[in-house]
This record gives sequence, C-alpha cells and structure tokens, in this order.
Amino acid sequence: MSAHFDHVLVRERSLALTQALPEIEWITDGRVERLSQDFYWFSPVLKRQLEGLRGDAVARPKTEDEIRAVVAGCARAGVPITLRGSGTGNYGQCMPLHGGVILDLSAFNRLLWMKPGVARAQAGIRMMEMDRQTQPQGWELRCVPSTYRSATLGGLFGGGFGGVGSINHGPLAATGNVLGAKVMSIEPEPRTLELRAPEALLLHHVYGSNGLVLELEVGLAPAHPWLEAIVAFDGAGGFDAALDFADALAAAPGLVKKSVTLLAEPIPDLLRRAGVPALAGAMDGVEHAVFVLVAEFTEPGLLQLVREAGGRIVHRADEVKRSHRTIVEATWNHTTLHALKVDKGLTYVQAGFQPGRHKEQARVLRAALGGAAHGHEVMTHLEFIRTKEGALNCSGLQLVRYATDERLNQVMQIHRDHGVAINNPHVYIVEDGKQGQVNPAVVAMKQRLDPAGLLNPGKLRGWDERERLAADAAGPDSPARG
Repeated sequence: MSAHFDHVLVRERSLALTQALPEIEWITDGRVERLSQDFYWFSPVLKRQLEGLRGDAVARPKTEDEIRAVVAGCARAGVPITLRGSGTGNYGQCMPLHGGVILDLSAFNRLLWMKPGVARAQAGIRMMEMDRQTQPQGWELRCVPSTYRSATLGGLFGGGFGGVGSINHGPLAATGNVLGAKVMSIEPEPRTLELRAPEALLLHHVYGSNGLVLELEVGLAPAHPWLEAIVAFDGAGGFDAALDFADALAAAPGLVKKSVTLLAEPIPDLLRRAGVPALAGAMDGVEHAVFVLVAEFTEPGLLQLVREAGGRIVHRADEVKRSHRTIVEATWNHTTLHALKVDKGLTYVQAGFQPGRHKEQARVLRAALGGAAHGHEVMTHLEFIRTKEGALNCSGLQLVRYATDERLNQVMQIHRDHGVAINNPHVYIVEDGKQGQVNPAVVAMKQRLDPAGLLNPGKLRGWDERERLAADAAGPDSPARG
C-alpha cells in the first residue's frame, strides 16, 4: 500500500502525546505488543507478513471527551490510529502497519438504553455483558460471535460478519440488525455525526479504516432459555445424514433455534484431543457431529428430527447460563482455535455457499478435497445461517491442512470453481477479503471522516485510488482526468 509514515517520527510524536495528555490511561510497556495483535496467526500467510508489527502507545479512554482528546492530538501530530476492541479478529485487522497509537475502546463500554427489540450501547461493551443487562428484560443480541465473552460490539461491527443467531437474523449487514451509529471524525477539531442505516453500514467490516464508531444502535431478539445438544452420526452414510439433519433443523419453521453447526470427521476428534471443557467427553468415538442451540421448549421437535435422521444425542445441557460453559465456544472460529492447539499445520478458509445448492456443493467439495481418501486435506465445517435476503444457506469455515501458499490458493479456487464464494482470510486488505472490490462509497466515507488518512492506514486499497474514483465519478470530460 502507498501510505507513507516516518516510523521514527511517528514514535516520537506518539510518545509525546502520552505526556501531553496525562489524564488519559496510556500503556507504553511490554503490553503494547500484545495489544497490537489479533488472531492473525490463524493464517500462515498473515503470520509471515504481519509478525512483529506493533504500535508505539496504547490509549484506553473511558469517555467521549477522552476519545476526542486522543483523536485531536493524533490528527494535529499526523499520528496513525488503529482502533481496537478486544482483538478477537482473525485478519490482522487491528494490527498497525505503521505504528502510532492503538485506540483501545474496551473501557468505553456502557449500555446507554434499551427498549423492546432495540438497544444502544457504546462500542466497547462486551457482548456477554450487554446480554447480561438486557436478558432480564426479555431481550438479547440477535447474533454474537463464538468469542462473545470478550468480543466487543464495535469489534463485531468493524471486523465481524455475524455468528450465533444468524440462523434467524442473517449476518450483521442484514436490514434491521444495525439501525444507526454515532461516529467521530479524525480531525484536529473532531466532529461527531449520527449515521442511520443503510449509510451506517459503510463502516461495517472495513476494520475501522474509514471511521471511528462511538455508539451502535442494534436490533435485539427475544431471549429464551436455551438448550444445547450435540447430535452424532456415524457409519458409511454418516456425513450425508448429518448434513441432511442439520439442514432440516435449520429450515424447520416451527422450531426456535439459535445455532446449527456441522463438524465432519475428523474435527470432532480434534476437539476431543483439545480437551474443550464444555464438551466433557462428548466427542469420544464421534465421527460427524451437529452442534445445536434451541429453545428449551423446542426439545420435543428436536428429538423427533434426531430420530428421523438416525442420529444420537451425545451431549445435552440446559443450564448454560449458570455453568458458563457452552458448546458455542467450539463453533465458528473457535473450532479453528481448538484445532490449532492440536495440529499447528492447519489453517482455514471462509466459504459462502449458494442457497438451494449448499448441500450439493458441500457434498461435492468433500468428495473432491476431504475424507480419508484425500488425507482430510479439507475438513468440512458448516455454519447454517440466513442470507441478507433471508434464504437458508450455510457458511463454511473449513479447516485446511496447509502445505504451501500455492496449494492454499488452489483449494480456494476449487471452491470457486464449484460456485462457492471465498472470503479470503489470508489477506489484510479490505478489498481482497470479503468486500471483493473497491467500494467508492466506503472510500467517500473515509474522505468525509478521516481526510488525512490516519485511520488504520494501509488496509484500504480504495484510499490510494481515490483520485481515480473521483475522476470516474466526474465523467470522461472532467478536468480531474487531465
């Protein structure tokens, strides 16, 4: 990327800010290295590219005025700012390419208000804490990542997709999930603006590269007592039976559910070997497993589908809230985390299947790349969700036995060749991952909120192409093309 900063000068000015703003909680000791990282090491590619990156100082403001003071100081000094929640992302999204100040918003964490079906909170609130405050009133967040204990609301918005609950409400970007955002501009005299959907979504999943989100207004879902269960399938037809069962449960309109996850052989054995506490021996001898979270009153319907599919329940728990141990923390990218504890030669890909073809595609890809015949090169992990438009589908977080970058790219291309989209998790540039191409509206938002290009520089390719984008928008006869 073309962003240029004098690292020596950036460090000097960053440390000078810590002296100029003594009212802010600053971190400049060995913790800076940890607070400059996320789970980028899930990718062997990113591990090579981003190893050793760190900020020069971490600011942990507690109020909007403190945030404004840090932002104004950085803007005046030309110091890059990298936004951070809890650092649970996987793409190097909160790792500073050019040093500067890490703006840790985890102490800016109040639930501001809630009413039936909607709430507003500061960006640094942890999602588990937000649910703790809203559930007594009968409401909870519509979707949370498997890292919900530590992940922040702003972090999910800035770098996430969806998660547990997306089986009902789709990804975070689905209409109605995010209603508005209060943002702050990166200028010597910072401004605050209220953005409503859909404009607010221009700051979603762009790694905090085009705006600083202070508050989010989000839709809530009815809170139920949740029952979790693991359904095992074995034998020659085990995978097909597990896939059909997971799809039938996900589609069943009369069953209230929150999560449906399929983990094919040998993933259950990897989880067993990882010793995940919530599983407590449930994975012994399991070939294929479907992890489910359903409302307790839905259990009779769940049992009916299990019988019809020929599965067996190997784990059941209806006291998740009291025990604080949940199988959710073995789904989504927690599956990858646990597997890496056992086999560091693994990585993963993120795949978007086609509604109506998702089962067929999953079977074909497993036949082409998975199973014992292929040395379990690609291990099927499917999360059943609704698309932004509401169609039943699944999103893949397949584990991949890493050999070379070339082979990893081939595996991703094989998915594409079968009509399965890839959101490449082995890149740190916004447009190379989920976004797929430069979005002029995202770039325009950065121009509006971050005119000096100080937010997470080096992550947004469109920022380097803004002159071309402006010329394209102006038309062929514009002087901007001269």
